[in-house]
Formats: sequence, structure tokens, C-alpha cells
Amino acid sequence: MITEVLKILMVEDNPTDVILIRREIFKIAENAQITVCNNHSDYKKNLVSNPPDLIISDYNLPTSSGLEILETAQRLVPSVTFLFITGTINDEELAADTILNGASGYILKKNISVLHKRLKPYLNAIAKNGPMMHPVRKKIVESKKLVKDIEVFLENFSRENMSHREGMLKIQEDLKRLKSGYDFKTLKEADSNPPSGD
Repeated sequence: MITEVLKILMVEDNPTDVILIRREIFKIAENAQITVCNNHSDYKKNLVSNPPDLIISDYNLPTSSGLEILETAQRLVPSVTFLFITGTINDEELAADTILNGASGYILKKNISVLHKRLKPYLNAIAKNGPMMHPVRKKIVESKKLVKDIEVFLENFSRENMSHREGMLKIQEDLKRLKSGYDFKTLKEADSNPPSGD
């Protein structure tokens, strides 16, 4: 039995399957903290606010495909273990695609009664490597935030720089207009012949 606290994010829209999968997880991980999402929007929010140690996802969801769920995980939490638990991957080529796209593996729902046995190696690895992975994940999140902050800064800087440049061009145009509006010859003559005071 795994006693470490493991944060598991499950993406599943079938309530019966949620109950069965939870039961299988608790057979091997007594302190698992399982969060369930049934749509892509809630899933994304949970990834950002409470990054998990493991993501378990169905392949077909009403609001998105399994590959979209996987792609979001790869973008936001690339070091997190990702498993498909599904009844729909019967095509070997499709199954291979999920692995090539970054999934750690897939388990068919028809084998749900022995799911705990299939999950055990993944959960053991997560429990063993968790203390090492948490600082790495934190650094990744911090790096992503820093990159985003730099992007925002550069965008604002570019906008301000453009605004500054436009301001300078306007001043230059105004100066040209002012220069062309004066008769410098008349001004020189006025300087050399100041008006007499009466």
C-alpha cells in the first residue's frame, strides 16, 4: 500500500466510471487526493491552481478529445504522468499516437477490475520520485511565469516605444510646419531694425 499523499486529477464524464476508478486507486494508494473534472475548462483551471502528480483521462469527452486534454497537460504541466483510461482506444495506431504525443500509457476500461494492478507501477514511481519532482515542477511553473512576464513586458515596451516614436514624429512634423510657416528673412530684418520706442 502506498501511504504518500498523491494528487490525482481525473478527467471523466461518466459518474459510474468515476466511482469504479476511485475504488481501484484507493486499493493501492490510501491517501490519494482525487479531483474529478468532466470538461476541459475545469480541467485547465485545476492544472494551473493545483498541479497534480498524475492525470487520468478518458479519451472521448463531450467538450474535447483526449488528445486536446493531453496537449493542455503537455503545455502546462509537462513533467506530470498522464494516463488514458478508456474504452475507445481499440485501434493500435491510435493507441501508439497517444504515446507518441506524450501520454505515459493507456488502460482499457474493460480491464477496470484489475485497474489497481496496472496503476501500481505508475503510482509507486510517482511516490518514489515525488519529492524530487515537486521542486522541478515548481521551477518549470516559475520559468513559464517568468517567460510570460517577459512577453508581457516586451509587448508593453514595444507599444510604449511605438507610442514614443509616433510622438517624436509628430513633434518633428510640427517643427517643420512651424519653420515653413515663418519668413526667416523678415525675422532677420526685424532683428536688425528694432522698432523705435515712441
